[in-house]
Formats: sequence, C-alpha cells, structure tokens
Amino acid sequence: MTQAKRAFVFDMDGTIVDNMDFHTRSWVELFRRLDVQIDPDEFFRTTAGRQGKEILRAYLGEHLSDDKVAAMNHEKEEIYREMYEPHRKEVEGFSAFLAHARERGVMLAVATSGPPGNIAFVLDGLNLRRHFDAVVGAADVKRGKPHPDVFLAAADKVGVQPADCIVFEDAPLGVEAAKNAGMPAVVLSTTLDAAAFAAYDNVIRIASDFTELSVDDLLAA
Repeated sequence: MTQAKRAFVFDMDGTIVDNMDFHTRSWVELFRRLDVQIDPDEFFRTTAGRQGKEILRAYLGEHLSDDKVAAMNHEKEEIYREMYEPHRKEVEGFSAFLAHARERGVMLAVATSGPPGNIAFVLDGLNLRRHFDAVVGAADVKRGKPHPDVFLAAADKVGVQPADCIVFEDAPLGVEAAKNAGMPAVVLSTTLDAAAFAAYDNVIRIASDFTELSVDDLLAA
C-alpha cells in the first residue's frame, strides 16, 4: 500500500523568522501617526495572523475605502521592513529542519497572512523560497486567520490532504486556523509561551526553535 503524501505548512512571521515584535512596533507607529493608541500585548493577541486590511478596518472602521486601506497598509509594511531589515534572519535550525524534511519526501509550503512585499522580503531576502513547493499569502485568499483558507489553499497546491499536513505556527489565531482546517500544529514559542496555547487540542509539539524538533518524531506523531 502506497503511503500518503505528507506536508509541512509553515506560517512565516514569527515562525520562519522571529519578527513579530517588529510587526507590532510598526503597527504602533502607524497608529501613532493616525493619533490612535493601542496596547501592544493585547494587539498581538487579537490580531496576529489576520490580514492587514482586516486589522485596519477592525480598529478604524468598516467604512474605510479599499484605496485608503491599501495606502495605510503599504505605509505600515514600509515601516516594518525598515525596522526589521537589520535583524532579518531565520529562526535557529530552520534550514536544517527543511533539509531533513525534504530527505523524508515531505512536501513543503508557506501559508502566511503577509502581503507579497513581505513574503519577498523574507523568503527572497533570505534565499528560502527555493525550498518550498508552494507559497500562499494574503493576496491568494479572501480571509485571514483564524479562518482556515490559507492553510487549505497550501494543502491544495501541494496535493496533500489536510489531515496529512502539519502546520507550524507561533500565534493562537494561527493554531485556531490550523484546527479549523483539520490540521495538527507545532507551536514555535518565539513570541508567546506554552500557556497561551493550552486550549488547543491540535497542538502536538511546542518548541523554542527548530533545533528542538525532529522530522521523524513529527511524522510518527
């Protein structure tokens, strides 16, 4: 009997790179320019994994035009990339983990709420895109996390059933999106500790970086 194909599906921000603090700081700066105050910790908990257009309308109103949202989102991402560029690097052990997964015949995908510019900034800036069979971002799906759209799209692109995918995430909304997609999740505690994910029964591992994870153990799980 032929073994079913398996896939690892990686969130990008906070998972492939440890950059969520820079995203939060760039949102704080954008809202400061708009004379809107936000609490950084609460903001992360309620927005990490959502698309920029969803965040802007949630905080500033559903009445905002698409053009206005696009302009503000562009400004925010420019702030983020300027802040994060000097610190841009992959999470410890990531490339080696991908190499081991590829040796085991695992399909590899990125499923992120990031826009095309940020995807290029990370994946091309760090020469990582070549490792992946598919890359799905905010421009490819209508809804952000916790909706499962981006993970289901990634599974479809690599031709693997959702139940045979393992998602790698750093945020509760992302883990919830994986659960809604019918996928188990591995949590990278780059931003939040294990307690933040206690309510999710689809979490199979929690690690601080990829050096603590074994491809074979995850496939067996």
